[in-house]
Amino acid sequence: MAPTTYTVHLECRAEQELRRLPRDALKRVDAMIRRLANNPRPRGVVKLSGRRGSGWRVRIGQYRILYRIDDDARRVEIYRIKHRREAYRS
Repeated sequence: MAPTTYTVHLECRAEQELRRLPRDALKRVDAMIRRLANNPRPRGVVKLSGRRGSGWRVRIGQYRILYRIDDDARRVEIYRIKHRREAYRS
């Protein structure tokens, strides 16, 4: 039985942030985004909560990917890709 994958969707803001990453960080972040399709809750992932609602966060060096998971639709929606010092600001 083959594992079921998730569809990964980047919001417009996340796409823009991805394009602005330095080349070395871009390679690592891109690899993690691809892995999220197979396992949206990898080792080291943290569940977030707060005024903007709940979501998940995964670390890639100095960068963070913030995303939501819809298990029923098998979809991962990435809404932020930022440096750690900026990731949690509005």
